[in-house]
Amino acid sequence: MAADERLEMNSTPARPGRSTGPAGVTFSSIWLRLAALCSGATAALDAVLALVAWLATGAAAAGSVAFAAVVVIAFFAISLLVGHFVGRRNPAGAIGMFAVVYLIKIVGFAAVLIWIGTPAWINPPWFGATGIATVVVWQAVELWGFSRVRLQIFNDPEDPGQGASPTSGATPEGGPRA
Repeated sequence: MAADERLEMNSTPARPGRSTGPAGVTFSSIWLRLAALCSGATAALDAVLALVAWLATGAAAAGSVAFAAVVVIAFFAISLLVGHFVGRRNPAGAIGMFAVVYLIKIVGFAAVLIWIGTPAWINPPWFGATGIATVVVWQAVELWGFSRVRLQIFNDPEDPGQGASPTSGATPEGGPRA
């Protein structure tokens, strides 16, 4: 696949107010759009949870909510950022790299959380509930976002050669077979 074909696979028609690349095509990243969409949705949820935690339990609970939100958002945003950078060079390999980074993150974040231990100020019920709620909302928004994206995985079929029949039921002249 040529470099210009790869660029066309990741291109979208120009919209008003967007800069254009070669041949009037703009380049947008589904990965960055998903990261922004998911981060915004989960941050809004976590802001509400932090306010409720602070009013119901105190500042330590609100801090626990904020810490859980930062950990979960960072955990998931890293994969989308890697997808963005890999997807620019190899669109077909972005999903595979996305999965590899996901596995590396699980081990890495687990090691870091075990290494730093549980801070004394953490309120475990608020931390755990926020972590679960944030993961569920992030995943729901990410699935919704991916369901709206059309990714070309396979190349378009080649045009039939000279004299080849375009369909099995038609003659080279285009009429039906007798």
